[in-house]
Amino acid sequence: MFYWLMKHIFLGPFLKAVFRPWVSGAENVPESGPVILASNHLSFVDSIFLPLMMERRVVFLAKSEYFTGKGLKGWLTKMFFIGSGQLPMDRSGGKASEASLNTGLDVLARGNVLGIYPEGTRSPDGKLYRGRTGVARMILEAKAPVVPCAMVDTAKVMPLGKKLPRVHRVGIIVGKPLDFTRFAGLEGDRFILRAVTDEIMYELHGLSDQEYEDVYASSVKSRARLATR
Repeated sequence: MFYWLMKHIFLGPFLKAVFRPWVSGAENVPESGPVILASNHLSFVDSIFLPLMMERRVVFLAKSEYFTGKGLKGWLTKMFFIGSGQLPMDRSGGKASEASLNTGLDVLARGNVLGIYPEGTRSPDGKLYRGRTGVARMILEAKAPVVPCAMVDTAKVMPLGKKLPRVHRVGIIVGKPLDFTRFAGLEGDRFILRAVTDEIMYELHGLSDQEYEDVYASSVKSRARLATR
């Protein structure tokens, strides 16, 4: 109910009037059944505008820090993410990340739409970075079609590190569904997982026209933090 009210009554109409978001290729998202929306990640607002412009409800795996904040602000943030249908994803690795992937598989098993960011984190500089193979494993285990989505100009609304948005028109380019059923049963093969992930990133590169760098965005952020110490 909260999701529907926010999208159609309270927040959605306001965002559409102010930011005038556009979408191209929305018909490429299947009307029913499980599907994965694999998107580039430029800004915090990606997780707002992508569900806003899709006909079907989209569930995102959001970083677990959004659900563990302290005080009133932390509680309000947690309630917003829960109410808007987002689920915590622990990116620390090991059993925690395994549980997060299983959460995503549960969403798909119910025939719903799951939004994921193959890069694992927001781009620090607008470039497209190497994808994480955990995404590919989820795709192969779920046997769901993957629809690449390119967010356009969302970093101009809320760049990394900024807390308040700026008014700028944003867009979404939705590509054709990708079918990886040819790799069925090979979700344990790391070379296959890398091939699937790279194919998704290649499609995102073509849709977004971002400069691609074959390193992890998290590594770039870590080097930047070390350089400022």
